[in-house]
Amino acid sequence: MASNTGNGGPSPLSVPYPSPYSEEANVDDHHMLKNRLDNPHKRQRSEQHPPQLDRTWQSLSKRQKPNHPSSEHPPPAAFWDNLSKIWLTKGALRELDRRNTQLAPSPPRASLSHRPVTRRARAELKQKRQPTQSATDFLCHCALRCLKDIKLFARHGGPDLSDLRGYLEPVSSFNHTMSSSQSISRGQRRGLASISNTKLTINTISTKSTGPYDRNFQQNLTDGGVYPHAYRYPDGRVPAKPNNWKEINQRLTQPRPSLSKLTFSEDAHETFIQADADAFKEKQITTLVIPIIEGEIRDIKCVSGGIPFTNLNHLTDGTLVPGNPDLYYGARPEQLNRRVRNELSGRIIPSTQDNLPMAPNFFLAAKGPDGTVAVAGRQACYDGALGARGIQSLQSYGQVMPVYDANAYTITSVYHDGQLKMYTTHPAQLTGPEDPPEYFMTRLNTWGMTGNPETFRQGATAYRNARDWAKERRDQFIEAANTRMSDTSTEPQCLEPSGHIAASGSAAGLVVDGSSTSADELTPEEHANTAEAAGTLGAGGSQFKRHNGRRGKATSIVGQGNNFGKALKTMHLLLAAKDEPDRL
Repeated sequence: MASNTGNGGPSPLSVPYPSPYSEEANVDDHHMLKNRLDNPHKRQRSEQHPPQLDRTWQSLSKRQKPNHPSSEHPPPAAFWDNLSKIWLTKGALRELDRRNTQLAPSPPRASLSHRPVTRRARAELKQKRQPTQSATDFLCHCALRCLKDIKLFARHGGPDLSDLRGYLEPVSSFNHTMSSSQSISRGQRRGLASISNTKLTINTISTKSTGPYDRNFQQNLTDGGVYPHAYRYPDGRVPAKPNNWKEINQRLTQPRPSLSKLTFSEDAHETFIQADADAFKEKQITTLVIPIIEGEIRDIKCVSGGIPFTNLNHLTDGTLVPGNPDLYYGARPEQLNRRVRNELSGRIIPSTQDNLPMAPNFFLAAKGPDGTVAVAGRQACYDGALGARGIQSLQSYGQVMPVYDANAYTITSVYHDGQLKMYTTHPAQLTGPEDPPEYFMTRLNTWGMTGNPETFRQGATAYRNARDWAKERRDQFIEAANTRMSDTSTEPQCLEPSGHIAASGSAAGLVVDGSSTSADELTPEEHANTAEAAGTLGAGGSQFKRHNGRRGKATSIVGQGNNFGKALKTMHLLLAAKDEPDRL
């Protein structure tokens, strides 16, 4: 959460981008599988361009934490309603069962009139009673057509007996415990016991079937403008690679002394192969295998992982679980100005634990042998888009318009079954300034780390170089944001419309670039251009930065225009002779 620092007055930054914003998903929670597929493909995005920065600093420091759905529960109904296409997955079937259960009307209970049992009532019942017949005799002697109808009726559940007094719900065959008197084998008994202990309820849903483990998770990202690698538009167009794609690949191949043939031998590679073979779980991959690829980490405070990104604003429609990369690299929080950090909190601060790395732009998704590459790819696509959005907000901080330079500054890696894949993620605004950006994932390269020592050296070299390159770009944008914040904190002093300097004290004898020029040193041409120079200055052709406090002394002057240099040289004459116009 953003913390309040400084005074409570308004922020001196007077530019429209960026500022905190709130996102809420207002969607229906019904008509999913029937009505939704009839709707046209329409992307629904909660992320819009922030409004003009007119909030006070106190309001900026009170930004509320986004409400992310929990991975321990099924996705909200809005998740399914907003999908342009629903894939047939276990999660979709559970949601359909849940909605059918809610929409099914409960059978009305018949109002039973309790008539006193009298002799006359018994006589009437005897007259109305039909002769009884056992079910076996009835089935043996009924017509074939009637038998088929009975079978169909029984296949659909039979009669509803819930209105009968004392009726017990039928016990599921999975939960049925067979008596020990039944002649079954020991293996069958163990199998039935394991099945009976399984809770087949709709409310208990494993996290393996929600979030990125569900194919509809990627569909939500695609509908929200977050595209995976090798995505093609419906009309067949292929998204362009980032402009600096070749530059990044060249950087990845730069040799590193720590991975030369002398320092990383074949025995070291055999050790890596054994570690990869012994790792069966995702946690073992990140703790035993990945450290060999990473090598030495210079600043341990810039790396973290396994922390849900619950503080970041929603990326699509607010129905996705928060990002949770296995490893990510970011900057120390103290590197960025506190005010900038609080204003961009929803984009660059992943967690409410403010001591964790911020503005991450290097991610890793690792899977064990039983994991799937598809799940890791969805995680990398999601995490990369979150990182690219944060870097773009730093890049655009203090700018009049958001910056989209078609370059990638975020890298994601996927490790699975001995293979290392690396991707870039970059934002682009292809439609218009009022539309939300889109995020594109592009593959850099793939390396078989368990193949041979040389392939491992190439992959590990690319991984470490990419990590260093991401840090350089991240620190670059943080430093630029700090600089723009410092510049806007000091109010500039400009010329008044009359052409006089808006500064305290006398401005006579103004010194420019360490030299002074008197009226007698002016050339005839400079005299002739004085009036034009005065008009240029009065029209706002220059901007004076703050004075250094000494009488008549300016630290710097920034200007533009062809005649501005001559105007600077003669400006002190305008000030000294303002009461003697005949002197000019």
